[in-house]
Amino acid sequence: MSPPMRSTIRVVAVILLSPLLFIDLTTAQTCDSPAAAEAQRSFSSCPPFISPLSFPFASVPCCGHPSFQIYCSSPHSIISINNQSFAVLRHEPNSTSLILSPQPYLIPNAAGDFFSSIIPDRTIDLSGSPFRFSDASCSRLSLLRPCEPLSGSNCTKYAWECEVHNIPVQLLSGCRSKRHHISEQGCQEDVLGYLRSFLKLGIQVEWDENDDPYFFSCKGCQAKNGVCGFNSSDPHKPFLCFHSQTEFPAPWIRRKTQNRIVLFCTLCIFICLVIVVGVTKLILRFRGLESTKSEEDPTTLFLHRHRSANLLPPVFTYEELEASTNQFDPRNKIGVGGFGSVYIGQLSDGRIVAVKRLHRQQAIAAAASNKAFCNEILILSSIEHPNLVKLHGYCSDPRGLVLVYDYVPNGTLADHLHGSKSLERRRSLTWEVRVEVALQTAMALEYLHFSVEPAIVHRDINSSNIFVEKDMKIKVGDFGLSRLLVFTESSKSSGYVWTGPQGTPGYLDPEYHKSFRLTEKSDVYSFGVVLFELISGMKAVDLSRDKREVSLADMVVSRIQVGSLHQVVDPFLFLEGDATHLGTIDAMAELAFRCVAADKDDRPDAKELVSELKRIRNRTR
Repeated sequence: MSPPMRSTIRVVAVILLSPLLFIDLTTAQTCDSPAAAEAQRSFSSCPPFISPLSFPFASVPCCGHPSFQIYCSSPHSIISINNQSFAVLRHEPNSTSLILSPQPYLIPNAAGDFFSSIIPDRTIDLSGSPFRFSDASCSRLSLLRPCEPLSGSNCTKYAWECEVHNIPVQLLSGCRSKRHHISEQGCQEDVLGYLRSFLKLGIQVEWDENDDPYFFSCKGCQAKNGVCGFNSSDPHKPFLCFHSQTEFPAPWIRRKTQNRIVLFCTLCIFICLVIVVGVTKLILRFRGLESTKSEEDPTTLFLHRHRSANLLPPVFTYEELEASTNQFDPRNKIGVGGFGSVYIGQLSDGRIVAVKRLHRQQAIAAAASNKAFCNEILILSSIEHPNLVKLHGYCSDPRGLVLVYDYVPNGTLADHLHGSKSLERRRSLTWEVRVEVALQTAMALEYLHFSVEPAIVHRDINSSNIFVEKDMKIKVGDFGLSRLLVFTESSKSSGYVWTGPQGTPGYLDPEYHKSFRLTEKSDVYSFGVVLFELISGMKAVDLSRDKREVSLADMVVSRIQVGSLHQVVDPFLFLEGDATHLGTIDAMAELAFRCVAADKDDRPDAKELVSELKRIRNRTR
């Protein structure tokens, strides 16, 4: 039996039975009481609750207490109080207290960057809810004092965190600060660190059953085998008792008048038949439109033709990703790519991600955008490596093509070397860190070239596609131009594929550009340019330089050939007058020199790169 036919039969059954069955008026709300009751009693996968949820808690809309609605998730379920979300860390059965931890917040700092913090951006306020902070939690904060309050020019932290640093107890509204004489030894040096630990371990909140009308009403409801709940459509959320039994409350139906009953039934059946015909047509038309829409989406068809659905990453709805980025707010934009923009977003489960939106365009531009979109999904769904960006999912929608990646919060290597704040960031790029960045990038290339079958050529290795994490580890991203090395009969013996040159100026392999023959050595050339950037701190292409030195590769190669490498070494590497790294800088320059050799056969492969960079790292240490 086809799905549309099954749906039609269900609709017919409901419509035929509905005029004859009158549910108790208390069940005529937005949720179906028998189904809600069954779901409420049977649902048990809500950590930390070790048994099915019972009043006042509920995961089903309308059931339970409106202030105790639980969003079940792992490892901790979520509860919302006064529009603030908390993870439920602990709840003892038959207890009137919870241990809650605030969900991390996405906070902009004074420089316009975003960071995630467990310290909320405002006071945690429980007023108007049944909850109150326990005396134990309040006491811990009322006793907390900074050793040195921040004020004036010393207050360089995020403004709200600065206030909380000075008066920690104001983090919890309703906790009164008690006067205590605390010696200097009793003060806290790192107040914010203490507060983060305090919030991670959880705040204890309590409620009083005697002062809440829901608890009193629920006892009578449960005595009648009902399910305690509330009217979710009413702004005041009044208490309701849901019953599963049915009855016939209309008095005129109870009259023993056979003619009226026959007339009523005949009229109901006629109306039902008319409705059934209309609903059936609507269902079939809707299913037909959905099927046509799915068939007409070339992106979905292409992906399913090249990869089974269970091997593709999860699919997000456009609305989910729109909500995660606050309607693609320009203030959340963190980068611009070749075919679209990248935004920072927070998914419904709390994950911070990078959301890349590729706009639908016209003709040739649209074809290129779709190709890059599908190419990146197919390649990233087949690989996994600690130095490669992970794809969390995608969305193919008429309003835009969207990819969801790991969010790497520390910018790109290009930002650190050449960005508006590069003078500050380059100080963190010590020579040891630069060698480690080079090694991890080489390890990513080794994985793509030797551990994947068929091998993958990235085709766009550059400092803007190398993302830097907080601990200065890196992830290589942006696989929109990548190609699988699938050889034809004519090119199998020579190890290349024919394809039009694509890549970033300054990093593009000249031999590939001239011959249209793509090999793994094209990535090696681009990597050599990145090594020159790490050594010199200069851009791969700079139109302000002499025309013979616009290309960084040409400039550094010419200096190496005349023995003047020192003229292009980044001055930041010698701020402390330390010349102990000169030998390893020369070694890396020699490796980069081999990477950008005119003939691809003179270039090392990725395995050689990793081996040589490990030797350089050991010498650096």
